[in-house]
Amino acid sequence: MDFATLASQFFIGLSRGMIFFIVSAGLTLIFGVLRITNFAHGALYMVGAFIAYSVSTLFGQGPYGFWLALLVAPIAVMFISLVIERGLLRFIYNRDHLIQMLLTYSLVLIAGDLVKIIWGTEYKSMHIPEALRGSFNLWGASLPWYNAFLLVVGPVVALGLWFFLSQTNLGKICRATATDREMVDVLGINSTKVFAMVFALGGWLAGLGGALIAPTTTISMGMDASIIIYAFLIVVVGGLGNIWGALISSIIMGVGEAFGILFIPGVAIIIPYIIAGVLLILRPSGLLKSAW
Repeated sequence: MDFATLASQFFIGLSRGMIFFIVSAGLTLIFGVLRITNFAHGALYMVGAFIAYSVSTLFGQGPYGFWLALLVAPIAVMFISLVIERGLLRFIYNRDHLIQMLLTYSLVLIAGDLVKIIWGTEYKSMHIPEALRGSFNLWGASLPWYNAFLLVVGPVVALGLWFFLSQTNLGKICRATATDREMVDVLGINSTKVFAMVFALGGWLAGLGGALIAPTTTISMGMDASIIIYAFLIVVVGGLGNIWGALISSIIMGVGEAFGILFIPGVAIIIPYIIAGVLLILRPSGLLKSAW
């Protein structure tokens, strides 16, 4: 076990954490503003991966197919999310949380059946574009170019969300709606449209996460189950509604999982849960203060 191996595993875990962050950022945004526990978020991530596969395959799994898939899949999932919010969720905002969880969980089952009908049950795979294949040496460690690409995309998404929420009028309206919806309505702002936009943005992030993970794993039914568990852990550990808390928590989870696979592969699957438990014991309210 040398430094190069440890460094390589660290960077791979870091890039894995970027996927966790992109997906969990959408979940924490939805929960922070809409106050809905969205179990269907993982299903949207899975649908994004399958749509990315279809778009890429349509163009022969070439470089243009990948970049187009990266553009089309998140937008398609965003519109699906908008239909879900306008058609179903907007009627249960003031209902009991149990009703909300049952509805979003039913959407998970529906999404699973639709995926089976449209794409079948066979595993799918998506090629990494030629420009992002191979690896390079960084401090003696071998880092795949695609993982380096993820390390760029994650911070860009984080900065984009921070800028949107804190520096734009629309983002400030979102934060105000999360804090006091009634006051926002009194001021003449349609809060239902704000909710629709936030849910669509959360869906876009889920679709982006699915499109980004597609070239690195098998695309199959059930891939939503593990990511939604991780996403909920990250949201709670990072601090509800806190984008930077989600980023820090995602990095800890990703790196912890990577080193768990390296040192104790037999029990690596439980490492994120152990990390989450320890962090919540030390910081019950989350790593960073809740943003809402």
